Amino acid sequence: MAVQIIPTSPFSGQKPGTSGLRKKVAVFQQPHYLENFIEAIFRAVPALQGGTLVLGGDGRFHNDAAVQTIVRMAAAHGVARLLIGRHGLLSTPAVSHLIRRHGADGGIVLSASHNPGGPDGDFGVKFNAANGGPAPEALTEAMYAISQTLEHYRSSDAAAIDLASVGLQHCEAMQVEVIDPVADYAALMQTLVDFDAIRAWLAGGKRVRFDAMHAVGGPYAVHIFEDLLGAPLGSVRNAAPQPDFAGGHPDPNPLYAADLVAAMQGPQAPDFAAAFDGDADRNMIVGRDMVVSPSDSLAVLAANARLLPQFAAGLPGVARSMPTSRAVDVVADKLGFDCFETPTGWKFFGNLLDAGRIALCGEESYGTGASHVREKDGIWAALCWLNLLAVRQQSVAEIMEMHWAQFGRHYYSRHDYEGLSSETGAAVMAGLRSRLAGLPGTVVSGLLVNAADDFAYTDPVDGSVSSMQGVRVEFDGGARAVFRLSGTGTEGATLRVYLERYVAGPDGLAQETQAALAEVIAAARELAAIEALAGRTQADVIT
Repeated sequence: MAVQIIPTSPFSGQKPGTSGLRKKVAVFQQPHYLENFIEAIFRAVPALQGGTLVLGGDGRFHNDAAVQTIVRMAAAHGVARLLIGRHGLLSTPAVSHLIRRHGADGGIVLSASHNPGGPDGDFGVKFNAANGGPAPEALTEAMYAISQTLEHYRSSDAAAIDLASVGLQHCEAMQVEVIDPVADYAALMQTLVDFDAIRAWLAGGKRVRFDAMHAVGGPYAVHIFEDLLGAPLGSVRNAAPQPDFAGGHPDPNPLYAADLVAAMQGPQAPDFAAAFDGDADRNMIVGRDMVVSPSDSLAVLAANARLLPQFAAGLPGVARSMPTSRAVDVVADKLGFDCFETPTGWKFFGNLLDAGRIALCGEESYGTGASHVREKDGIWAALCWLNLLAVRQQSVAEIMEMHWAQFGRHYYSRHDYEGLSSETGAAVMAGLRSRLAGLPGTVVSGLLVNAADDFAYTDPVDGSVSSMQGVRVEFDGGARAVFRLSGTGTEGATLRVYLERYVAGPDGLAQETQAALAEVIAAARELAAIEALAGRTQADVIT
């Protein structure tokens, strides 16, 4: 074995987005492409030399090869201890927990989250810092700057690590520990929710169904829901991780988990269901004849926090991403705790969690999390809902109806316009920004504009400022539209349009969502000139 210095040159476009660096598999398979980005990570985080690193991914195509490359580079950079999930598998929340539990100096997550996999699909690399959360902007900017000046990278010519066998191995002087990917995470979950109450609820004849979408959440879900909680064998569907997610799109929403939603319709449907994405950090909650929006899920957990052992002492505060509906804001106001509005990207919750300002957070893209890790956590969110069902002895629909009666209902939907050229996406946003100052007081598609701005965020903990985080247009009566370009795609641009309308009740709480939002949808299309600039008459994905 020997450390090698390998000549290279920079690649353009290695700037991480909101969740790391995501590109097509073919891009990552280019000679030196992955190695360059990993080299930038090691140079930007000098604590890894002599330190501890956690490594794992969601099992998508190219995961195995990337793991072996990173092992060799970690050894060449003097990492003392490397923790890897068996078969190279670790969910994103499990990586966060392992970093925190073992006092690691960081972790590398191999995932493109909810994006498709396979040889023609997407791949991604994300670095999580020593607090267990996604690297802050200052660190990702440093990585990018380094990646653009590289002339060589360091690696080892050591043999491949045996990823199938749990136990200790070595690469150069580095200790490599292959671990059970599920055990530590499952142990953590048992300290956060009432497993006995959930077991009793299930033993009373309640039925559940989970869709792991052929992704890394499968092994976690089988062990926790079936082995530990006693759900019948087969309650977890699509549980074996596949490199191409069996040809599916591992995004837990009503479009891509349509089979699960269909199975939850009618009087004979199970009592509860959930779906998880590629790296098991996202979740969709479904009851019988009831799909719970992510914004509502966050609000319900906040309103019922004291029923969960994790939050028995109450919440110091909550946070949501700016595009997420303001349902949790109403809960926080009525129950008397702080609510923070942050830019999109889980890294923005990290400082608030570390400072103890919040204990629960979420975003509209099916992400919910809390202070136990510094990532969103899909399995945990489903467990919390099961805990509520067991304690309240009500159905999902009953809980939602009672919540809306108490706090009002925020009708909410996201319309995605996918596959736009980067130029078109930029033109839409530039057009919106150019009109902001003149919008207040005007009427758009019958709605009076009260306020319009380009969201900027000043972190209340460290004072850092993030600007141009999305255009907000608020209408009279509490409706609003938000526009931003996605930072999680790998090609072109995706324009996300977030639509919201508040109804205080008691009337109007049982409308169909798209019908309730019809005026807001029309106003958003007019404001953004979507048909004129993008040539689109309807959204590609509506959730």
